[in-house]
Order: sequence, then structure tokens, then C-alpha cells
Amino acid sequence: MMLRGLLLSLLVSAAPLSAASAKTYALVVGVDAYPYEVSLDGAVKDATDVEGALRGAGIDRMATFFDAAARKDDIRAAWTGFIDAAGEGDTIILTYAGHGAQMPELVAGDEADGLDEFLQLPGFDRSRAEETDHEIIVDNELNAWFSEAETKGVHVLFVSDSCHSGGMSRAFAGKTRLAPAVTVKLPPPSEEAVSGAQVKETQFRQVTVLAASLESQPSPEVIIGGEARGALSWSFARAVEGSADRNQDGRISRVELEDYVFANVKHQSEALQVPNFTPQVPRSEDEVVMPLTRSVATADQSVQKTRKPVSETGWDGKLALTVSGSQMVPENSGGNGVPYRWDAVGGVFYTPNGDVAGENISEGNVQAVVNKFILLDFLKAMASQNPGTVSLTPQKDIYAAGDRLAFDAPASGFKNMIVFNLANTGEVQLLDVQAEGTESHEFKLTDLQVVEPFGADHLIVISTNEPVDAIGAALASKNVDAATLQQLLMTRIDGTDTSVAIQPLYTREKL
Repeated sequence: MMLRGLLLSLLVSAAPLSAASAKTYALVVGVDAYPYEVSLDGAVKDATDVEGALRGAGIDRMATFFDAAARKDDIRAAWTGFIDAAGEGDTIILTYAGHGAQMPELVAGDEADGLDEFLQLPGFDRSRAEETDHEIIVDNELNAWFSEAETKGVHVLFVSDSCHSGGMSRAFAGKTRLAPAVTVKLPPPSEEAVSGAQVKETQFRQVTVLAASLESQPSPEVIIGGEARGALSWSFARAVEGSADRNQDGRISRVELEDYVFANVKHQSEALQVPNFTPQVPRSEDEVVMPLTRSVATADQSVQKTRKPVSETGWDGKLALTVSGSQMVPENSGGNGVPYRWDAVGGVFYTPNGDVAGENISEGNVQAVVNKFILLDFLKAMASQNPGTVSLTPQKDIYAAGDRLAFDAPASGFKNMIVFNLANTGEVQLLDVQAEGTESHEFKLTDLQVVEPFGADHLIVISTNEPVDAIGAALASKNVDAATLQQLLMTRIDGTDTSVAIQPLYTREKL
């Protein structure tokens, strides 16, 4: 089995499970501290976040392994214990956050690219690779583990927040979860590393793999809530808390999880990552990936969902910001966490991830840029509860001057839709308002062209059943700004059953 990029592997049932009779087990691994490798900053935060979400979802039994406690023999023993205890229809959840890497294939001809992928535990030292190879978990070994589950009719959810590929075209200041490749050919570290090579992804009938990055992309640690995190782990934790359970039936279906995770990984990573499911098509429309045994509000889809106002999610309405070359301190700057950065002399505004968010940003327009990113944080908090779907084609992490692209916001089922752009200058640009009674609730821009000024634009689509006339009128005004729009959204649609989709668009001069 290939562990492509940042993996989320879900071994699941193709039919709904009975939450009352089936049991769920969870094995959670997170590693920041690598004695022989560059350590990470957010993997243990990811693991503890996922652990808390799983406990809240009503897990029956759990085992956790963080940092030095993440030893292969102990993890294998916990897995074996769960396999022995689990029965047909039960679910085992295995999650991993940490480094991943590649090595020459252990079985000749097993891999199309000649490389096996592995999860790297703290005890592995590539300078003593053969001596310490008992502290890696190779993809073939995972195949063997998963086969044990399938033999018993046990469903497994495997969340691997790791990295096996590189190559990023945007500037990036953070870390990736990609350890250097092992270049020497090692003997198989276990019998399972050989036997598991005979098992292919296509043979699994209860296995689904969700990679948070395409093969050509790295898996970065991005800043979420002021901290370094993995965008997939963060999104998965919110999904397990119930945000992905769109129809509130107490189960997360494959389709619900896919829609939720795809959107939020894009939002939280600023489009640096694109998730990928294997198999790409669900085995059935009602394929269940996880039962939520805690109580749910209702299974009646006609009942409006209760959404938390953003003020109750930890959002404080401030922006962490450092300033160089100017005495000006923009209003509402100074929040906690990894900061944005404004170089007043060079006129460049940077995100916490190191991206160029805006050029030619002076004292005269820096407040507008600050207000834009405060509004964007507010919109991301709304989107985490109910994300919408939008796309740019062709899909890139950065676009150059002259590039042409298309933006698509499909119909959402809501009565009203507002589409606008938060420009890299901080300007708010209305693109469309579709109120109840209009013929179509989809929006397309078929021939966008990248021009100056360069930086970070964010195309926003808000879909709601709430009245939007006042918001649309404000957006149509020449004097509208991000701060004004934020107040309108907070008073009119925050806390309602509203969907928010965000499409980051990073641009630069043609090189």
C-alpha cells in the first residue's frame, strides 16, 4: 500500500453500522521529538486533539503513544490487543502524526516507483539504519495489519498525518513532515514487510485511504489558531466532533467526511494541500466511515442545525502581527500565536506560513489588509462548522502573471448566495448576489487572468437561507471594507445554518 503524502486511511464498512452493537477502538500516535531527525512542532498537538475528539465521540477503548513512548513493538502489541478483542462489525481507529519517508523497495518489483514508504518513529536513526529499522513501520507491514482486521470483519480507520513527497512552489517558513529518504537498500525489518507486499490496495473491501496531499505536494505544518498544526489532523478532529455529520444521523458517511475534509484542509492550509481518497469513488452512497456513539441532535434533516457563533469558538477578533520599518500599529493587531509580518520599508505583508500576502502595502493601506485577515479568520471559523465547495482550475498552489483560470461555485441548495473577493490589498470586491427567487444558485468565472498587484486573494462564497439584502447592498457600496462586512455577517448570519467556502488564490510575477 502506498502512503501518499499526508495520509488518512479509513478501513470502513460499505453498509451502515449499528452504533448500539458495534464497538470502536482507537490507537493514537503522535511524534514531535526525533533524537536523530529534525523535530516537529505540531504532531503531538494533532494527536492530542484527535484523541480528545475521539473520546468525545464515545470510543470504547483507547491507547496513546506520544514522542518517546511511540515504540513499534508497543504499537504493534496494542494493535494486536484490539484485533483480538474486536469482532465483526467493530471499528479500529489508528492515527499517526509525525515524519514519513521513503526507502528502496524491500521486495523487488513491488512498487511502481521502486520505493516503499514508512512511518518514522523516534528510535530510527538513518545513519544506523539497519540497526534501528525495527523503529519504522513500512507500508507493507500496514498491509499485513489491515489484512488481519479484514479477516475478522473488523473495520479500521487509519489517520496518518505524515509526508512522503516534496516540492513546494510557494515560499514557506514552516516545517514539512518529510524526513530524508533512506538511500541504502535494507533487509526487510519483519516477516510482515515481505508478506504484506503481496497485498494490494485494490484487494481491500473495507479499506479507504485519504491522502491529504497529492503525490506532487509536501505535507506542511501550517499555522492554525496561532499554532503549528497538520491541516488534515485538525480537519479530521473537527469532523469527528460532529461537524462532518451533515444530516445529524449519528454517523459520518464517506461522502460527508470527504466533503468536510477536502474543504477544510484547503481553507486551513491556504490551498497548499489537496486531499485524495483511495478508492476515489465511495463503495456505496451510504458507506459509513465512523459511528458517533454520543447523542446527536436529530436525524431529521428538515430541522435546522444549531451553529456556534464564531465568538464561542475561540476567535478573538485580533491579528497577531509584527511590524518592521514603521511606528504605526494597526488597530486590532497584537493577538497571540505565530504572527503575520509587515515589512513597511519593502511594503510586503507576510502570512504566518511565510507566504507573500500583499505587495506595496504602505501605512495608508495596511489597516485594510489587517482587517481582511481578521475577517478571513472569522470566515474560516464559520467554514469549519459548515464548509462549502468551490474550485479553481487549473489547480496550483501559486499562479503567475498572465495565467488564466476558471472559478466555480456550484449550487448549494441554500436559498441565497453571496460571492466576493478579499483582495491582497484588503479591498472587498463584490462578484455576485443571488437572492431567493433567482433561477440559478451557481456561479462561474470562466476566464480569470492573473494581473498586478500580486499576493493573496481569497474568493468567498456564502450560502444561506437568511436574508442577504442588507449584506448585498453593503457589498455594492464603494465604501464597504472588511471591518464593516464583518459586523454585518456577525449580526445577520453568524450562528445560523450557513455554508462558507473559501478559495485562496496566491499570485506572483512570471519568473
